Amino acid sequence: MFAASEPAAERGRVEQDALQDIQAGRSSTRWFGAAGGALWAAAPHSMVRWEERRGTAGGPGPAVLKPSASTMSPPKENVSLLFKLYCLTVMTLVAATYTVALRYTRTVETELYFSTTAVCVTEVIKLFLSLGILAKETGSLTRLITSLKENVFGSPKELLKLSVPSVVYAVQNNMAFVALSNLDAAVYQVTYQLKIPCTALCTVLMLSRTLSKLQWFSVFMLCGGVTLVQWEPAQATKVQVEQNPWLGFGAIAVAVFCSGFAGVYFEKVLKSSDTSLWVRNIQLYLSGIVVNLFVVYMSDGAKVLEKGFFYGYTYYVWFVVFLASVGGLYTSVVVKYTDNIMKGFSAAAAIVLSTVASVILFGLQITVTFSLGALLVCISIYLYGLPRQDTTKIQPSETKTSKERLATV
Repeated sequence: MFAASEPAAERGRVEQDALQDIQAGRSSTRWFGAAGGALWAAAPHSMVRWEERRGTAGGPGPAVLKPSASTMSPPKENVSLLFKLYCLTVMTLVAATYTVALRYTRTVETELYFSTTAVCVTEVIKLFLSLGILAKETGSLTRLITSLKENVFGSPKELLKLSVPSVVYAVQNNMAFVALSNLDAAVYQVTYQLKIPCTALCTVLMLSRTLSKLQWFSVFMLCGGVTLVQWEPAQATKVQVEQNPWLGFGAIAVAVFCSGFAGVYFEKVLKSSDTSLWVRNIQLYLSGIVVNLFVVYMSDGAKVLEKGFFYGYTYYVWFVVFLASVGGLYTSVVVKYTDNIMKGFSAAAAIVLSTVASVILFGLQITVTFSLGALLVCISIYLYGLPRQDTTKIQPSETKTSKERLATV
């Protein structure tokens, strides 16, 4: 570790080394200098301010670095409202189009493809996309290979750790195909919002977080809205294939539970170390490919050997696979520039678009209970995403300490 009194040239060299480590996805924290008698600890996801403390009684002595009470997150990039609206529009279209397109391929296509193979191909595409993004971040092929050796192939325990959400995500993605084979896209889109209370419950239990009263109220409102939608399910007159609404609803129930648990588990893994997000994604998708190949073998192994892995694949099926591949990765990028309110609007808009598309393509007959339930779900999503207000009173002593700390910066 370098003290604050190190020469500027030395601090600059350390800064460059730290940035290279971050780009390579290495988790070791490095230090570099900053003006004002302070150092900044650089890690892939955060920067922590370390203040200089000289001696034990303020006298002469070697510089000792202690963590400051204040931390600094990576600065948010200033983006225009037009760009945020662009992100919101694309995210909404991807969510709505994926649901409608998947429903179309499961009810209109004459030669039905194997859904298990579609999920597996999606994981493969996600893996290559993540490798491309990591290669861009590292800046060179040598750093990319080094990062993969250290964090992927040289860390079997980490791969095993990520196999847990891989199994859960595999179940979730396959249940989505079962659900959309038996439920209309609009009904699915509304009911799938149950992932919000499920994720909230997993967050409270696994991450020891708390929800505000308004969030709990919105959770119960959402559940009530979904109940109304399922009370008298809307019927699609243009769909001729045999459907089982109860099987579809059961598949959604499994999918939302898997979504909540896997999402919170993956978040916990991400925050347990400073490993790059894209390295974690590569670990996740590698495990996911293995898991999904096993699912293909167990579920459709004999049929795949007889008819082929890509049996029944049309342009529409490949379009669904493409949306599923880029949708998740694009959402993680969108979250960087938007907030929960905009994500809530996106989910509500996706419900509206899915409903309109279902009326046009599948002859969906809208009922009063469906309309009221969908409205309650949209309102609850908006309320759940509202920012929580901090009502904690600041003690005078804490205010004084904060002012003193600011004065020393």
